[in-house]
Amino acid sequence: MRDTTAGDRDLTLAREGDDAAFTRLVAPLRRELHAHCYRMLGSTHDADDALQDALVRAWRGLGGFEGRASLRSWLYTVATRTCLTEAQRRGRRALPVDLGPSSDRAVADDAPLTEVAWLGPYPDAGLPAGPQARYEQREAVELAFVAALQHLPGNQRAALLLFEVLGFSVAEIAAVMDTSTASVNSALQRARRTVAEKVPDRTQQQMLRDLDDARLRGIVEGYSAALERGDADALVALLTADVTWSMPPLRHWYRGIEAVTDFATTVPLGACGAWRRVPTSANGQPATASYLWDDAAGGFGAFAVDVLSLRGDRIAAVTTFIGPEHVAAFGLPPVLGVGHG
Repeated sequence: MRDTTAGDRDLTLAREGDDAAFTRLVAPLRRELHAHCYRMLGSTHDADDALQDALVRAWRGLGGFEGRASLRSWLYTVATRTCLTEAQRRGRRALPVDLGPSSDRAVADDAPLTEVAWLGPYPDAGLPAGPQARYEQREAVELAFVAALQHLPGNQRAALLLFEVLGFSVAEIAAVMDTSTASVNSALQRARRTVAEKVPDRTQQQMLRDLDDARLRGIVEGYSAALERGDADALVALLTADVTWSMPPLRHWYRGIEAVTDFATTVPLGACGAWRRVPTSANGQPATASYLWDDAAGGFGAFAVDVLSLRGDRIAAVTTFIGPEHVAAFGLPPVLGVGHG
């Protein structure tokens, strides 16, 4: 527990212009504020920028903090307003499923859509740590939930997160958003209805609690091994009948075992070359970082992060976030040596 006397002293020093004291004040809150920015914006990179901007604004505006609310609440106010401005500027982030129907057959020459603002994965290392970090906070970064949030206007997104995830009262949210409690209640009602239509009945956290560690590890290792060996049968055995596979920034995505099998055998197992996989965790879900053989690098180059969504002990969805920048965000190396694994 933080020494409140030290906290008061740091607050006084920070108000007098001591940036080191301000850094100490916000350090315990950085992780949860960053996760909040990610939920609002759907991008780790945007969350980085928004948090940095919010902390600069907070530092410059600290003299206006009167202490009527907690420092945490005040910082969430600054961060939320910063994110609302950014969300309005950029617009919502998408997944391939938002752009059109699934494809029945593999599209081998699928080109990246650079004009789309894509949803990105979130490294679990960025989530708040400690006993106060309840599993609900992990639920609140699950892909299905964050993707659903992107379908909400900014005010509804902020109200839902502040109320359902962070436990703010309606009156506090009204103050954060400079609006009325009636407007907040209306935003919450609409947001809940939209999210309920798009999020599965059971969260990934509920699914994962039904699996022991050994079984979960076996699923991830089996998925990785099947792709590294080029074993289509072993891969298919891990999938649900209605499995989906999408690969932002590529437009095309696949639904159902036949379409996904055709894609898997044609592209990752057929056309790409040799793979290596590193287990990790993203959005509160099992994931792997994928590395593809690169002759120029003389090793396996970072390629994508695959986030797995489970139903029971099968994989119900694979979301492959293509781009070495995603792998780098997980603190993983850009290249793996030949001997890895």
